[in-house]
Amino acid sequence: MYFCIQSGIKMNDEKPTYSLLEQINDPADLRKLPVSQLKQVCKELRDDIIKEVSRNPGHFGSSLGTVELTVALHYVFQTPDDLIVWDVGHQAYGHKILTGRREAFATNRQFKGIRPFPSPEESEYDTFACGHASNSISAALGMAVAAQLRGEKGKHVVAVIGDGSMSGGLAFEGLNNASSTPNDLLIILNDNDMSIDNSVGGMKHYLLNLTTTASYNQLRYKASRAMEKIGLLNEERRKMLIRLGNSLKSIAANQQNIFEGLNIRYFGPIDGHNVEEIIRVLNNIKDMKGPKLLHLHTKKGKGFKPAEEDPAFWHATSKFNPETGERIPENNEDLPPKYQDVFGETLVELAKQNERIVGITPAMLQGSSMNKLMEVFPERTFDVGIAEGHAVTFSGGLAKEGLQPFCSIYSAFMQRAFDHIIHDVAFLKLPVVFCLDRAGLVGEDGPTHHGMLDMAALRPIPNLTIASPMNEVELRHLMFTAQLPGKGPFVIRYPRGRGISTDWHQPMQEIPVGKGRKLKDGQDIAVITIGPIGNLASKAIERAEKEKGLSIAHYDLRFLKPLDTEMLHEIGQRFKHIVTVEDGIRKGGMGSAVLEFMADHDYTPQVKRIGIPDVFVEHGSPDDLYHLCGMDEEGIYKQLTIEH
Repeated sequence: MYFCIQSGIKMNDEKPTYSLLEQINDPADLRKLPVSQLKQVCKELRDDIIKEVSRNPGHFGSSLGTVELTVALHYVFQTPDDLIVWDVGHQAYGHKILTGRREAFATNRQFKGIRPFPSPEESEYDTFACGHASNSISAALGMAVAAQLRGEKGKHVVAVIGDGSMSGGLAFEGLNNASSTPNDLLIILNDNDMSIDNSVGGMKHYLLNLTTTASYNQLRYKASRAMEKIGLLNEERRKMLIRLGNSLKSIAANQQNIFEGLNIRYFGPIDGHNVEEIIRVLNNIKDMKGPKLLHLHTKKGKGFKPAEEDPAFWHATSKFNPETGERIPENNEDLPPKYQDVFGETLVELAKQNERIVGITPAMLQGSSMNKLMEVFPERTFDVGIAEGHAVTFSGGLAKEGLQPFCSIYSAFMQRAFDHIIHDVAFLKLPVVFCLDRAGLVGEDGPTHHGMLDMAALRPIPNLTIASPMNEVELRHLMFTAQLPGKGPFVIRYPRGRGISTDWHQPMQEIPVGKGRKLKDGQDIAVITIGPIGNLASKAIERAEKEKGLSIAHYDLRFLKPLDTEMLHEIGQRFKHIVTVEDGIRKGGMGSAVLEFMADHDYTPQVKRIGIPDVFVEHGSPDDLYHLCGMDEEGIYKQLTIEH
């Protein structure tokens, strides 16, 4: 047996007993309990999250910080008829457990288990797609307006957004529209002074200092109700009084409230770990007309001391001892490094040689290993918060004035900055190096996080160079090449996880842009790969030659753009059978580029394309997903040996 940190509940390794939580199969069961028992529900819910995540890793700190809020929301609102829209979904583990998935939660993020983030495809309690930050206000506003247009009186819509997500541009667009569109939306700002790494920027400091009084809001609410009853307060007068009240409060507090400046009623901040207080306030404000925002102060990792003390480290976790907080070590001896760590260490090495190099990342300092540059050159490293579009355009501005930005963004999040890449970097041929981490199938985080679209999306953009290394040494060579003068905008994509070699720290050298390499010659089939998946193809080729007697050539394309036309002409002239292999969407990706080249030059080989099919691939381990998509060694081998 073991005890959870700061917990009085004894847990057996197999199945702990919770006196209240086990009675809750859905929120209707929760609402049967008296308010006085909800503190115990919160305690048991937090213990259950700690127990489950210690054995089945996932996102951790955020869900511990929203336990009281989650219980209060489902207690006050008639879910699923009332709608709760979670932003990102890192914080929604308690929501899953309370909405009929307590028994299934042990399968969270596992292949064929429950999804890593809330999804309407999984539960009627999950109202919208989660995974990327800052979309909750816009989505919830649409739902609130739809409820009004459909005459659904009394229906409540709640957006839950964190302080880190509030820095995203889409959140501000949603706030601006909410201020001018008739709606009764409730926005809950979960302010824990964190995103993944520490929140940054002016919004962080503003939220830390924002104050208002409960007595003020109670007096204001009672006065408005009294004036409505005697006919003195219509909609136009109400707006005028709101503006007057906001002005007077700003003068009295010597502080402007950005939300009330947008005519969005503001309440708070209140203690986000006092479940009874949250319930009281929600009951008081839920039926108020017009948009409103409730500001909660919470602590990321609440109830688990190691996570409270180092919330960035405990944002997501591997297996750990729930009694001590000690991570259960993986057997990493003599294993190759992660690509992200090779990137981080190589960037520091390059920055020491080239004083023009600066690093930019949107709230992914540790995840991208940009923190390595921050440690050595803090004045040349910029974490811009959850703002991918800004990260790209900011990088463009730096490059325009002579610096050499390395902008590291996860591939799936780069989708949010598509126009910025085109308009603010590629159009002006600015020398920004985009390092797309987590490219390809990422595993347990699932469809919102797979970096499967970047090659197909970026390939049509003029002036871009797009490359992918087959191994860690090639990554170093490409990074060195990209920062040389005259290279222009340069995209380097690489996967999550480890490479193939421990001997990766080799001298860097320039790679001619647009030049691939022939790894081995052959006569029957030409295999063209791009990126680290070429290593799986090499194994499949070796097996097919050994077991089927085939002669197979293997070409590492390296550059999706510009293509190595000399190499492709050689392939088109010599081979009638071509197999392309890529860790990206098949439609529009590298295989499509090869097909286009062959058609444009009147070559007529039979081309089989191996890559991610035209679906949003589910979550699971990378091995499971590569097998599912026919992209593992076995799948490549089968394609090589069909009809041969």
